Amino acid sequence: MKRSEFIKATGVLSAGMLLGKISLAAGINAFPTVRVPYARRKFHSKNIEAVIEEFRKNVADRETGWLFENCFPNTLDTTVFHETHNGKPDTYVITGDIDAMWLRDSTAQVWPYLQFVKGDKPLQQMIAGVIHRQVKCILKDPYANAFYKDANKISEWKDDITNMQPGVHERKWEIDSLCYPIRLAYHYWKKTGDDSIFTTDWVQSIRATFETFKEQQRKFYPGSYSFQRKTEKATDTMPPGGYGYPVKPVGLICSAFRPSDDATIYSFLVPSNFFAVESLKQAAIVMRQLFKDISLAVQLDVLAEEVLAALKKYAIIQHPQYGRIYAYEVNGFGSFNLMDDANVPSLVSLPYLGAVSVTDPVYINTRKMLLSTNNPYFFKGIAGEGIGGPHVGPDMIWPLGIIMRGLTSTSDTEIKECLVTLKATHAGTGFMHETFHKDDASNYTRSWFAWANTLYGEFLWKTYKEKPHLLA
Repeated sequence: MKRSEFIKATGVLSAGMLLGKISLAAGINAFPTVRVPYARRKFHSKNIEAVIEEFRKNVADRETGWLFENCFPNTLDTTVFHETHNGKPDTYVITGDIDAMWLRDSTAQVWPYLQFVKGDKPLQQMIAGVIHRQVKCILKDPYANAFYKDANKISEWKDDITNMQPGVHERKWEIDSLCYPIRLAYHYWKKTGDDSIFTTDWVQSIRATFETFKEQQRKFYPGSYSFQRKTEKATDTMPPGGYGYPVKPVGLICSAFRPSDDATIYSFLVPSNFFAVESLKQAAIVMRQLFKDISLAVQLDVLAEEVLAALKKYAIIQHPQYGRIYAYEVNGFGSFNLMDDANVPSLVSLPYLGAVSVTDPVYINTRKMLLSTNNPYFFKGIAGEGIGGPHVGPDMIWPLGIIMRGLTSTSDTEIKECLVTLKATHAGTGFMHETFHKDDASNYTRSWFAWANTLYGEFLWKTYKEKPHLLA
């Protein structure tokens, strides 16, 4: 990406922005102002500003402090459109350089702010607004993954063959699209005690989620959902006839696409099924405690246990080098795919999502395999090492993967290595990117990717609070 393209994409006004490594000898000009000017920020939070001030005051490394100030508030600065309608908050969140709201990304982007809502009512209301909008999206189409702010806007994907409605940006069925909104609502409630988000519409969204999960167990194949796109990219469409390759109905849930928006090979996507188990249990708690709907709570719990039992039976394989590990995808017939993708949920990210314990022996074995060249999407080069994926292609490392590796690590050495790599690969921009080349960090994709920025801020703050010596 050229310097002029970066400035145009991000709105950075500083003419002193240089791509490539920043020279610390350049003094104060080494860290030019790249954060969006105050008057142009989409949303302001007093608590987040206080967090930034505290971090920069107490972390001696100036570059790390500069990166935190740029990255952590990036979702608030550039992607949040918060309003109030009929007394109810409504928040539309774009991913960055794409004007659409993904159920996954919108949750992941605001998630790191949940821990700071106490005493900041506007921030709390902004997140409540995300929950309300997600509910509306799910009720419009539980199979869609991304939506427009304008409910009447027609999708730009003119070659998609699926049941597309106005207001839907993309209709790629991904299990995690229905899990992330539950995760956000449940933890928002636990953090704030505010149960006003649990409306009758929210209950209907849970029923829609439950019915969608049940249908995509494919016990009555193929179900109502199908998707095809006229494209040269095999990862952007579903074979054959839009339903994917056959699976054996063993209790797992089919996901047509991965969190990367790439098509699955075997439709039982293991990390997303683990995420579904956790989400179903959380929804059941809400239904039982707040709505006293024991019938629906039991159905949610029973489905969660069925999926978990199937994961234990079909998702674990015996690796000749690493022993018992989790496959990335399976089909119930005995076929499996050994890999991981940097997009979350991934296998590495499962403890972050609360789906498995970081001490789970199978997870530990799996992690060792995934963070080695036995994972076909683990790349190592001059600029760094980390997990990528087929979405961008070979040799392109995702900062999301490095951040998640750090967030799920119990090793100071490993966490430090992740911090060092991330600081060395922002290519002088002061922001994280979608990917960078393993041998050249200045060769990157997406200069404006709020999820990676805000998640990086979460990683830095967690390290600052728990292991500050690693930031020295």
